[in-house]
Amino acid sequence: MKRVLMTVAGVLILVIGVALLVLPGPGLLLVLAGLLILASVFPKLERYVDPVQERAMKAAEDSVSSPLRITGSVLAGLGLIAAGIVWGLVPGLPLAGWSTGTSLILSGIVLLVLLGYSYRRVQSRRAERS
Repeated sequence: MKRVLMTVAGVLILVIGVALLVLPGPGLLLVLAGLLILASVFPKLERYVDPVQERAMKAAEDSVSSPLRITGSVLAGLGLIAAGIVWGLVPGLPLAGWSTGTSLILSGIVLLVLLGYSYRRVQSRRAERS
């Protein structure tokens, strides 16, 4: 049962991550998370973890490399949340409703959480180098 739940969770997170590669959001980090979960169930997938992890960490560090990028990412996350609320409340918009609104709000929250994670990770690495 645990194996099935881990597989479902890994696939779900991986699919969301792949979707966020083209949608606004931190897709590569979610692809990595899904891959790590699936690799714990299917050991043959471990060979894909290191290359994806290197690219994901590089992308995470790049996303917080300057105050301008951090500001832009925070504004994008807040904009997604605001758009989700608008899409949920205004019935005249295309694809209006809480299904679209909720996905936009969730994307914004995930973006902000992963941005915070990336920022803390970069700051701790800089502290270790000093």
